[in-house]
Parts: sequence; C-alpha cells; structure tokens
Amino acid sequence: MSPSRGVLVAGAAATVAAAVTLTVVAWPEGSGPGTQGAASSSSTSASPSPSRSYPLSTTPRTIPAVREHTPARGPGWKPAKDSTVVVADPELADEGKLLAEELDIRYRGEASARSGDVELEIGTPGKGAPESYTLKTAGDRVRISGPDQAGVFYGTRTLKQSMSADSTMPEGVVRDTPDRAQRGLNLDIARKHYSAEWIEARLREMADLKLNQLGLHFSDDQAFRIESESHPEVVSEEHLTKAEVRRILALAESLHITVVGEIDSPGHLGAVLRAHPDLQLRDTQGVARQGAIDISRTESAEIVDDLLREYSELFPGAWFHVGADEYQALTVSDPQASYPQLAAAAREKYGAGATIQDLTEGWLNDRAAVVRDAQKIPKAWNDGFFSGGRVTAHKGIEVEYWTGKEIGARPPQEYLAEGRKVVNLNDEFLYYVLGEPNDFVYPTGERIYEQWTPFVLRGTEPVPERYSKQILGGRFAVWGDFPNAQTQKQVADGIRMPLNAVSQKLWDPGKPELTWAQFKALADEVDSSD
Repeated sequence: MSPSRGVLVAGAAATVAAAVTLTVVAWPEGSGPGTQGAASSSSTSASPSPSRSYPLSTTPRTIPAVREHTPARGPGWKPAKDSTVVVADPELADEGKLLAEELDIRYRGEASARSGDVELEIGTPGKGAPESYTLKTAGDRVRISGPDQAGVFYGTRTLKQSMSADSTMPEGVVRDTPDRAQRGLNLDIARKHYSAEWIEARLREMADLKLNQLGLHFSDDQAFRIESESHPEVVSEEHLTKAEVRRILALAESLHITVVGEIDSPGHLGAVLRAHPDLQLRDTQGVARQGAIDISRTESAEIVDDLLREYSELFPGAWFHVGADEYQALTVSDPQASYPQLAAAAREKYGAGATIQDLTEGWLNDRAAVVRDAQKIPKAWNDGFFSGGRVTAHKGIEVEYWTGKEIGARPPQEYLAEGRKVVNLNDEFLYYVLGEPNDFVYPTGERIYEQWTPFVLRGTEPVPERYSKQILGGRFAVWGDFPNAQTQKQVADGIRMPLNAVSQKLWDPGKPELTWAQFKALADEVDSSD
C-alpha cells in the first residue's frame, strides 16, 4: 500500500488574498525530492499552487522482516514506464537481470542510474558483515549495495517482496544482516524421490526467504538417488541424473544457495549393501543388521570413500555431510560379544582396551578426512560424536544436532562445552517426517515462530547465550520415512509456512513484531510463486 499523501492547498483567505505565499517542506538529510538532482522543495509564487507533503515512511513488509529501517518523507519508489535496473559492477549482471524480469522493467547493464531506476553495487569488500546490505530509497531511485554479491541479492529480495506486498518500496534506508550464517532446508531424497523441477521450485522459494543452504540426503536404506560413475550398481532405478543435479546446482548458485550432499555411513547404507551383500554387518549368529556396513572390512571403507570423492567433486559447495548416525552395532546390549570382528579390529587399530565405539568414531574421522582432502568442511549427525572412549571426533567436523534420544546422543551443552560448532536441526521443532512415525507430528510454522530460536537445540529449552558464536544456524528437515504418505505437492504445501517461520527466526531470533496471524497473512501477500 502506498504511503498516504496529504495535499496542502494554500487557501485564498480574505485577509491574505493578495499576499505572496511561501510553502516550505522539510526533509531529513539524504532523502526526499531535494536530493539527487530533484527539484527544490521550496518555491515562491505570486499565485498559490498545490504542493505535497508526506508522512514518515513505514518499514517495508517482508519475510524475514528487515532488521533496521530509517524512515523518511517521500513517495517511495515504484517502477515507471522508463524505469530500469543498472549495475555498478559487472559481477552483478545476473542479479540485475533477474530483478528486472521480476519487476517487469528493462535491464540496462553497467550504466549511470537515472530517475526511476534501481542501481545495484558492491561496496568495499570486507566492509560490512557477510550477506548484509543497505537499500536506500530516495529521489525516485533505489540503490542496493552490500559487501558481497549475496548481500546485494538479498536486498533485491527485499525490494521484490515489498513490491508484492504493497506495490511500493517505502522511502528511507534499510540496513539488514542475517543473525546466523547457515539458514536452510534439509531434504531426504533417498526415501522419497523428488523431481528436479520440484527441487528447483523449492530453491526459488528459499531464495526469496533469504535461505542459503539446501541439504540433500540422497543415500539411505531405501534407495540411492543420484547417478554414479564410480559405482553405478548402487543407484536406484528412480534417481536424478548428474545432468539434472548440475542444473539444480547452477540454479542454486545463481540464487546464492549452497547445496550440501550427504552420504550417510556406517549406518543407513542399505541401498549400497544390496549391491554388495558381502559387506553387510552380521552378528555371531549370521543375522544382518539393517543398513549397517561391516567397518572391520577394508573394502567397506574403499567403496564409501569412492562415493565421497565422486560426489565431493560433483557438489561445489564448502561442505559435505558424512552422516555417522544410528550405527546398529552399538544398539545391542553387548556389542563386543555380538560383533567380535569389530572388537578385534578396534583393538588392532587403537590398542588393547579399544572398543567398537572407538572403531566407529575412527570411521567418522577417516571419512571426514576424505572430505577435507576434497577441500570441504565435513558435517555429521550429533549422535555420531561419542564421549568417554579412546577416540574422539575431529574438532573440525560440524555437529548437526538433531536429537537427544539416540544411542550416543548427549545434551547440546556438552558439544558446545567441547568447543564444537553446531547447526540446529532440533527434531522437536524442525522435523517434518512423512507419515508421522515414532511420535513425530508435522511441525507448524506457528510453533516455530512463537517458541523456537537457534538456541533451542534440543527439546524446548535454550542453551546459554554464551555459546552463540558456536551455533552456526539451522535447517528445517523433511524426511521420507513413509514416502507415499504425502504427494510432492502436499509436502510443498506442508512445509511452506514452517520455512517462512524458520527464515524469520534465523535472520532475526528476537521476538517478532507481528502476531502469527499477521505473519501468515503477510506470507500470502509476498509469495510470488505461481
């Protein structure tokens, strides 16, 4: 909705009918029609004529909400017939072209801004927080600047959403920056196959919400869902081709989203083991443990490392996820007795007194080393980080905290006290598990919006704020335990408002100004999807 415009008409009162009228409108510094070559705001005339005065602008309405807006008096900005998008830096061409298409105006490339234009520019590199931006609306122009391309891109999302909500970008200056560096969605494409087009639609949705990370869990007991050249025998019939994945990755890169691949091991490897049954973990009775690979076998490490190297090369982002959760050898009452081959391998590798827990932790460290050799940061689920053994997880592995219920899981404060960096995937709030098994219920955006913050890592209680710098961010996770419980469209509809809420709380974890009802209504207004 446009700012209201009060019109002051100098009346021809009888006592001053012949007088010369002077109308003066005061503008805050750096805003209003008195700047950037606009006409003077004061005039003298022998015959009174109408002039306009504007109330202070209101904060643009966006999701996530902007963190700071300095209001000013003026009409704001909306595209006119001759409006264009220009860039001050050639590397912003893609951002400029996308914005011009979205606003249905022309892209003019590297050129000087004119009245009615939107200008994108990169400021001094390193000056300003990563992904931050400043958006200034004054003199019938919008200028968006930031220390990096991502920040400028997020400024364009603010402009796009404000236009969707109110058809205007309010006068004034927005200064905005995310609270957490990692903000995103985790998608299980192993248990449930999603089309490339569906994933691309989620990327566009995420980008408008300023989310920057998509996790793809593509290998599990049920299926292996991305084409492989090193081990084509493990790939499921219904899968994404590498060409499709590269298309997804290209779109993600253009939207400043990093895609993080995941090959979970030493558990959750059922699809791989169907092609290599000789590597299946079996107890002394010959009973196989679902999804568990025999980590005493050198061939087990070889095949997993082949896959890690292949997909670390495919995914260009800074991270790769190595899983490490729910290894079934550790869930029995006496692991050493049930799996003597693992116990023997532990003692051989780590000395007398070493246990299967040590061998499992060593497996995590070895897989993480493969990922680091590929110049990536390894991630792993929190229940793969054990305490009290001879072997401890490498400090460079990011802890993806999801549960306190599994074997090996500990309260989040323990990981933080060890100095570890943690990402929040709290299964109490952020787990959307198809079919709602094991007491899971589909999370609501309202509960996330009103009760969750990045500090709430387990259950509903936050960890102390002194650990803030170690909490890197969070992701909302979709798991396909019962893949046919919902269609792709139902999943998209079901996660829409939770993603909006997660976006808000990772950008600014403070108490939101809007009620949930207001926030939900705003989500409908700014949503530009078809």
